[in-house]
Amino acid sequence: MDGPGLDEFRAQAATWLAANRHHAPPDYGAIMAPRHRDAGVAWQRRLFGAGWAGIHWPAEYGGRGWSADHQEVWLEECAKVQVPPFINMVGFVLAGQGIQTFGTDRQRQRHLRAILTAETVWCQLFSEPNAGSDLAALETRALRDGDHFVINGQKVWCSGGRISQWGILMARTDPSAARHRGISFFLIDMASPGVETRPLRQMTGEAEFDEVFLTDVVVPAANLLGPENDGWRVGMVTLTNERGSIGAASIGMQRRLDALVALGGDLDPVARQALVDLLITGRTLYHLGQRQGGASVASSIAKLGVTELVWETAMTRARLDGAEAMLDGPAARAVLGAPGGRIAGGTSQVQRNIIGERILGLPKEPNPG
Repeated sequence: MDGPGLDEFRAQAATWLAANRHHAPPDYGAIMAPRHRDAGVAWQRRLFGAGWAGIHWPAEYGGRGWSADHQEVWLEECAKVQVPPFINMVGFVLAGQGIQTFGTDRQRQRHLRAILTAETVWCQLFSEPNAGSDLAALETRALRDGDHFVINGQKVWCSGGRISQWGILMARTDPSAARHRGISFFLIDMASPGVETRPLRQMTGEAEFDEVFLTDVVVPAANLLGPENDGWRVGMVTLTNERGSIGAASIGMQRRLDALVALGGDLDPVARQALVDLLITGRTLYHLGQRQGGASVASSIAKLGVTELVWETAMTRARLDGAEAMLDGPAARAVLGAPGGRIAGGTSQVQRNIIGERILGLPKEPNPG
């Protein structure tokens, strides 16, 4: 099904959003914080009821079956009015598109429509205390026992673990295999016996993430996503989808640039030059995003650039505010929140490795292990 022309579709989306944006929760970004769960579920159900959920998903699973370009337009229009385009990136992008690519017919029938209708909320169980951005070092074990696996281990920095019914999980199924082999990708019911979630308190004062303990958790072999011991490939393809929205990201970048300009005011020459340097960097990243196209390893350049821009902007704003930045307020909250960007979605160190090794062709980083 081709769907309407993009210009017509954009006008339809803008009109509907103008009439319904007051029903939306705040634009919480890619990850839905626990405090927004009820509002996020209600918003997702409104989107589904009006035909705005799964625009590029197959119609048999509740989508419209239109093009990825239509979905990109939807993301851009949502970014313009600052509302979430879907309930949660983990469910809609990672789990949803991963199941479409690697799932069995039964998995697609069981999960895809439920994601679009917000019947199920999903979380991501990848990082571990000793395997953050170095995901290949994960230690959680999944041992096969007939037609099921028994999983033991610990996950950390899980987004929305305590508010989710399902999770995507990577675990080692063949400890004797090389680091990037012997890993499998699972769909896990978070209500399974042996799954325990504990909130992690951040220095912002909030607890948006959880640590998850898995003790003798029984997962059916039918919940494998993709072949056994091929979870690394499944995971990497799935994660590539995470940074696939260039147009919406550019709108967010333009909003950041506008905010930078607004900081100008009556500044001394030194402070004004610092602000101009940030603005130049932001403009460069904006145009890079316009040129880049879809998700690829080049996304690491944009991710690293935006992360560092957010960090430097927060520090600059705090310096401009002076002593007031030590009090509770926008400047203080920006300073406390900015370091998290250097960790989430792949640390800045890992992004630099990707850029150096896979884009610039530099030698691989030494691995003492």
